Amino acid sequence: MSPISNLKRTHNCGELRLEHAGQQIILNGWAATWRDHGGVIFIDLRDRHGRTQLTFNSDVAPEAYNTARDIKRESVLAIKGTVNDRGENRNDRIPTGAIEVVVNEVKILSVSEALPFELVDQPKASEELRLRNRVLDLRRSYLQDILIARSKANQVVRTYFTDNDFLELETPILTKATPEGARDFLVPSRISHGGFYALPQSPQLFKQMFMVAGFERYFQITKCFRDEDLRHDRQPEFTQIDVEMSFVDEEDVMATAEGMLVRMWKEIKGVEIPTPFPRMSFDESIAKYGTDAPDLRFGMPIIDMGEVFANTEFRVISGALEAGGLVRGLVVEGGASLSRKQIDALTNFVKAPENGGAGGLLWCKVNDEAALSGPLSKAATEGAVRDAFMELTGAKPGDLVVAVAAQESVVLMSLNKLRLKLGNDLGLINPDDLNFVWIVDFPMFEWDDENNRAVARHHPFTSPKEVDMDKLDSDPLKVYARAYDVVLNGSEIGGGSVRIHNSQVQRRVFKALGIEEAEAEEKFGFLLNAFRFGPPPHAGIAFGMDRICMIMTGTHSIRDVIPFPKTTKAACLMTEAPSGVDARQLDELHISVVPKPKAATDNGNGSGEEQQ
Repeated sequence: MSPISNLKRTHNCGELRLEHAGQQIILNGWAATWRDHGGVIFIDLRDRHGRTQLTFNSDVAPEAYNTARDIKRESVLAIKGTVNDRGENRNDRIPTGAIEVVVNEVKILSVSEALPFELVDQPKASEELRLRNRVLDLRRSYLQDILIARSKANQVVRTYFTDNDFLELETPILTKATPEGARDFLVPSRISHGGFYALPQSPQLFKQMFMVAGFERYFQITKCFRDEDLRHDRQPEFTQIDVEMSFVDEEDVMATAEGMLVRMWKEIKGVEIPTPFPRMSFDESIAKYGTDAPDLRFGMPIIDMGEVFANTEFRVISGALEAGGLVRGLVVEGGASLSRKQIDALTNFVKAPENGGAGGLLWCKVNDEAALSGPLSKAATEGAVRDAFMELTGAKPGDLVVAVAAQESVVLMSLNKLRLKLGNDLGLINPDDLNFVWIVDFPMFEWDDENNRAVARHHPFTSPKEVDMDKLDSDPLKVYARAYDVVLNGSEIGGGSVRIHNSQVQRRVFKALGIEEAEAEEKFGFLLNAFRFGPPPHAGIAFGMDRICMIMTGTHSIRDVIPFPKTTKAACLMTEAPSGVDARQLDELHISVVPKPKAATDNGNGSGEEQQ
């Protein structure tokens, strides 16, 4: 067989159809599968567009057939052949399933070694093994489809904002450390001895300076960095859709944000999202759902039972109330059918520290005669209390009422986590539902017990509500902010605020935060200096692109939507970062690395290395 004279493909592996039958074509791709049927070898050739079945017939092209006998899976091939109608053997599960390519020439462009795991949508291999071989893992169609959708999302975002007169402007990656709520990643400077850059937690200050500079409408798809504890929907480096607008208020920003999200879901998923999104105050969200990011795809709101049980002698509840705590609960429709074992499992669930760390779970069943049974019924034995309890909860025969009596933070976290667990366990959540909601009217500040002072709930450049200006100096914890978060299915996917553009108000906010003028000048001097020259009224928002793509593609891990993600230990297993560096590099930076004490690094296996 003569070598293929032109290795450039004429088609990709996802486009051939019956109308191509009889045509001579060239394909390039990876050998995804290999099957020998005695005299005929079948290989599925794959690229990012799809896959096509290749047929190597010993009678038609013996030299190509002999070459195919030695082809290893995931080797890269170039083939020339004829498109053939598969007839009754068509495969309706793939777009190219009506045809096959009968190969008469083949060239192996590169050979793959044995695979460390199978490239299937649900591999049995551990995530650690797949992350170490991420480039191979990314060949799986499951991850490729996700990243292709993400690429389309980027294009939709850029088109949407460009259509709406926004400018895509860049901000620095090497910048100044500023207190924005999380630890900075620091970069030592070789030129400025003892000086450090910080990787940006967000472009917040720079995008505000764009407004001062007169650009009016800015957006950017940008990398941000935060050195904080990780979880399934958080990474140390993440992508943010950053937006800022001049001469607007919160309504303008929210309408713009809704327009972007509507276009994304319509163009990528073909789904129409109604607008405007509903609004819910922060206080209502906390009271009903125990969180400022509620999942509203199902009901089961939290019920405050404090008034009903205000005079109870049931010690579990009275003790919590006397200590300044709360008693709140949930009504689980049809939950009386749960067994004692299942209820005990719910009790153990809320006891876990990551789920609130409650001391226990109070519960009672409403039986067919509307009589109550269970520990919580002991607090509702008297007729008047029982009647008030039934009226408050609206519980019906066959329902289960659960409650937690503890300090506020424990009650809210426990019931939020328990509500979500019950929603999933009982099949109350339709995974195809999309429930957007704006959470508004946030408190401006929250109390930091560790540092014994007020801290900004968003950031110190968020504008207070006009009606609360007089409380800034006298009672800052009662001040509400012109801030807003957009929540989708229980995940915060974006947040923003109207910014302070009045220097006097900014000084008062700094004072409420315990930031003296000298410290403000040191930390934010470049922004404050820019604000001396006529800052316009402005507002903005930032979206978590990774979280949006995670929800849009239906995956449950943020690592699936990031090409090269980090583990929960902030490590890249593929590149083995973070890692040590050459001593000469440290010498140039005048840095020495001090070993951790053994107690801080020993993990019990004697190696001193963290285990993934």
